[in-house]
Parts: sequence; structure tokens; C-alpha cells
Amino acid sequence: MKKYILFLVSVFALTSCSDFLDRAPGDALSPGTFWETENDAKLALTGCYRGFEDSYGIMYRDCGSDNAYNFHRHEGYQAIGDGTMSPGDPGSTAIFSFVTIRKCNEFLENIDRVNFRTEGLKTKYVAEVRFIRAYRYFLLTQWYGDSPLVTKTFATPEEARVGRDPKATVEDFVISELKEITPSLVEKHSSSETGRIPQGAAQALLMRMYLFKGMYKEAIEVAKAIQGYDLFPSYEGLFLMANRDTNSEAILQYEHIENNLSMDLTPFLPNSQGGWSSVVPLQSLVDNYETADGLTIAEAKAAGKYDDTNPYVNRDPRLRQTLIYPGQLWEGEIFSSVVSGNADHPTKENNSTKSGYNFKKYFNNLEQFPSGFWNTGRSIMIFRYAEVLLTLAEAKIELNQLDAEMYDALDRVRTRAAMPAVDRTKYNTQDKLRELVRRERRSEFAFEGLRRYDIIRWGLAHQVMNGDALGCRQGTILDDVLPNGDRKVNLNGANFFVEKRKFADKNIYLPIPQSSIDKNNNLLPNNPGY
Repeated sequence: MKKYILFLVSVFALTSCSDFLDRAPGDALSPGTFWETENDAKLALTGCYRGFEDSYGIMYRDCGSDNAYNFHRHEGYQAIGDGTMSPGDPGSTAIFSFVTIRKCNEFLENIDRVNFRTEGLKTKYVAEVRFIRAYRYFLLTQWYGDSPLVTKTFATPEEARVGRDPKATVEDFVISELKEITPSLVEKHSSSETGRIPQGAAQALLMRMYLFKGMYKEAIEVAKAIQGYDLFPSYEGLFLMANRDTNSEAILQYEHIENNLSMDLTPFLPNSQGGWSSVVPLQSLVDNYETADGLTIAEAKAAGKYDDTNPYVNRDPRLRQTLIYPGQLWEGEIFSSVVSGNADHPTKENNSTKSGYNFKKYFNNLEQFPSGFWNTGRSIMIFRYAEVLLTLAEAKIELNQLDAEMYDALDRVRTRAAMPAVDRTKYNTQDKLRELVRRERRSEFAFEGLRRYDIIRWGLAHQVMNGDALGCRQGTILDDVLPNGDRKVNLNGANFFVEKRKFADKNIYLPIPQSSIDKNNNLLPNNPGY
């Protein structure tokens, strides 16, 4: 896949800037000069792949939840998180793009012009493109609700000014597409084709949609049908570049390439490493991680097993593998965000963390990026096998099927992270297990773009997204060195205040961007409250 992506800038220069809703086919590739050879089809396919997801977006999306905060407002997710989004805000356009959908429609309309040596290759290409289009519509329904469902290109700009279709109609279309294309996709691609869409990706998206729609029986059936994947042995290793192309857990990743379609890590890194701290974890996320022996923070406090002035010891290992906290040894230095005057102190300057925490899940070791962290081939997970297991567990819990299969799915995810298996004597009711699986999803998938979906579908957004967003407690870093190289801390002050948040019914969906409405007023009425 990599070698074909390199041709995209020149081949698709005319089709990468504008929305299909207000561009006619004359702006795209000319059928008379392009759709002839298998190589033409391969280039067009790669054009559909390019931009079908947004690696930055996946990691920024947690800023629209109680997991994280987006400091730089022009990046769009701060207004989503604080509840002040308006149709004119940059964040309203975060997902509302039809460029990829238009390219997919163009591909599907013209692919029959190409002379293929084997019909099987054509069938596979068509299935991959239909998946990409379905995936884009999944995103649109999650973020905007009702969305235009368009499966063809248009002859004139006037014809392209279509209205929105009901969310349920679009979802039914996506489900139908995924069920139909799955048999035509390759079961699993070789390591040289990391980023290509296999059968498991279509199944994983279908499974996710069923879960989100409360179709638990169907979600279980699809989860069980996803074969050929397994948990990677180490949670930290799961996200290392060295394991990208041979990762047994990765079902679908969005791929970047050094020196061409590279990924810049600067927005996520601490100020002390030259980063912008654009996306930073909140205390609410930190408090979600259990202690190492499987107690919640509330339980550990009650048992006298938790010191809230030195809160990062004896915790779920995923906490340290996901974020940087005060006193942590990272990149050869002690992270000192609570030390006044330090480059990472929230009051230091614009690029310092505003919560006292930084995010590191995908870049735990900067030495894995030899070309610099502004030019990386970092790949970002879209679907992985842990989601299959936790979907299976959640769906069975919701159906009150509290059986060995459900417990085993939870245990596999937890024990891989060096956490204890589920205590069957403690977690033995639907309510208790529901609480556990929700906590587990949050710890396992932090900064993988799922938390906002979860709190909305669980009906928790109004509860967790109203009030003060807080960072770590203030205090000092002590000289005591812990076994892992971290320093003991004494955080006995107030929490850093990050921002005031509000969440009303209207915040369930984003507004249709004003820029799109100005071009096509058939998109009105906007979502309620905007």
C-alpha cells in the first residue's frame, strides 16, 4: 500500500480540496483519460484510502469527552468539550466532510471501465471502497445525526444541493453495505499491506454499530465471527512502531509514511520536548484507573490502600503506559509539571500542559522516530481485537448473560495489562459488571476516539460533562526514587483548574457547519439548539 500512496498528491490534486456536494464531475478525474488500466484503478483506490480517517482526529476526539482537553481552540475540539460549539466554530467541520465519499462514488461509477486481468481483484477493490464510504457515513451519523446519503456523483452543482436523510436510514445503509461486502474482502493482508481493509474491519465496524444501536444479540454474533486475531502480549508493545506491521491485535490501522504522508507528533508532546500539549488528559481519566490489585480509587481509599498525595504508585499499569504524570521518568527526565517555573507547569506558557498531565500512548519512546517526531510513520489504531472482546463482554452483560464466556473476555483484556482477573464473588450482578466493563473500556481505549461515543450512548454525558474539568493536584516532587525510576510526589494542594464545561441535549450532535449551509441551504434545519 505504501508505494501507491506516494502518487496521490499529483493524481488527486484536483479532487482533494472541495466537497462533492458543491462540485461537479468535471472537477474530478476525466473518465476519458484515466479509467483504463489496473494501475489506474489502484491509484484511484489509494485516493479513496487517503483521508478516509484522521489520525489526529482519532486522538483529539477524546477532548470531546471527560478524558481530555484541547488547549488550542482553533484546532476545533475545545468548543466540543466545553459545550460552546456553534455552526461558525472551526470544530463544527471536524467530521462534516464528503470529499472521501465523493471519491468513492466516482470510483464505483467508473470501475467497470477498467480492464482487469482477474475479476477477483476488481471485486476486492470495490469492497474496500464501499467499506471506506460506509465508514465515513458511520462517522457522520455519530457526530451529526441526520446526514445526506449520496451514492452517486452529480452532473451539476444545483443537483448536488441535497438535503439530509434520517440517521436511521443512513445507519441501515451502512449495515447493509458491510454485510454485503464482507465476503469479498481479503481475510487478512500481509505485513507489507498494513492499512489495507480486511474482512475483520468490516465485521468490526458492523459489530460496533450493533453495539451502539443496542442490538446486543447481533453484536455478539459478529464479535464471535471475527477470527484470526489475538491480543498482543504487552499493552505497551501494542503501540510501539517496531510491532506495527506484525501486530496480532491490529484489525485496521490508519497508516502514515515518513517523508511523504507523515504524522507530526508535536501537538501531543510536552512543552519540554518541543511539543504543543494540544491534547492533555484530565484528572477524571486518571481516577478511572484501578489500583494494581483491582480496587477502584474509592474502594482503595476506604481500605486505607491509597495515598491521594502520592497517587500514581500501585496503579493499573495502563495508567503509566498511556500518560505522563508528575514525577514520572520519561525520556530520561523527571516530568515536573507541578514545579513552578518548569517548562511543563500549567502557568508557564501557551504550550505547557494545562492539566499537569501529557499524553504518550503512541510515542512512549521517542527513539522509535529516527527522522524526528515531526516526520513519523506512526500508524493509529482504528479497530483492534481488544474492542471485540470488550464488545462481546458488554453485549452479554446487557443481555444478562453472565456466563464464563463473558468473564473470559474481560479477563483476557485485564490480564494482558497485568491486572487481576475479574473477582467473580464481587462482580456477580448485571449492575456491577456493567460498571466494570465501562471502566475497562475507558482505561483500555483512552485516546483511541471511543469515549465520547460511549458516554453518549450510555446516557452519562450530561453527568460527566457538566462542571469543572480539572487537572492533577498541585504539590512537590520528592527526592525518593521508586523502583521504576519515577519520583515520589507530595500532591497536597488544589487541582489545577482547566475549564468550565456544560453539556445540554443539543451537544449530543455537532451543528451542521455554517460554511456548508451557506453553499447548500437544503441542509437546514440545523440540529436542535443551533
